[in-house]
Amino acid sequence: MRRAAAAAALAAAAGCAPLVALDVGHHAAAPGAIGASGTPEFEYNLALAGEVRRALEPHGLRTYMIGERGDYAVLHDRTRDAQGADLFLSIHHDSVREELLPSAGSFSGFSLFVSRLNPRLEKSLACASAIGERLRAAGFSPSRYHADPALGSGRAFADEANGVHYYDNLAVARTATMPSVLVEAGVIVNREEELRLRDPLVRGRIARAIAGGVASCLK
Repeated sequence: MRRAAAAAALAAAAGCAPLVALDVGHHAAAPGAIGASGTPEFEYNLALAGEVRRALEPHGLRTYMIGERGDYAVLHDRTRDAQGADLFLSIHHDSVREELLPSAGSFSGFSLFVSRLNPRLEKSLACASAIGERLRAAGFSPSRYHADPALGSGRAFADEANGVHYYDNLAVARTATMPSVLVEAGVIVNREEELRLRDPLVRGRIARAIAGGVASCLK
């Protein structure tokens, strides 16, 4: 039933304007990282995805939300139900390894991920770089945590200046048939950064930067 509804929604959204599938990262039963305040990541992802959707409208881009009800437990189902979209954009917020949580205040910034196993890698990277460039222009800084082989996961930079990493086995990038980018908007286990990310004005700036990057890439 859900797959049929997704297909119908995508068909309704089809048109001349590019279509962006906005994926709300994680789901109700596994809501992702827990912020310093105790708020689950899924709530932040949902709020930011909604802002991004609104920010894309003035650019004339069409959008389709995936996972906003918190019911997508199987990652492949997300990309399957995005068939027909011009970009799969997965919205997340970041954490650090468990043993680093006591020093979480030392980690901050956004990160972007693409997979070399995605059949549209060149376009994926172009969109990720465009998003990172707009985020930097809006005053946000890329994180270096994920590239660190000792502290993070040693994920190589695809575009260091704009905070884009390769993550080849990332399910929502690897299984997508369209260009795919995963956004980690900030580090919610850092108490100060979480407070900033909770601010509607900051969230709006992030959303407009993401939307501007997407629009410049797709148009």
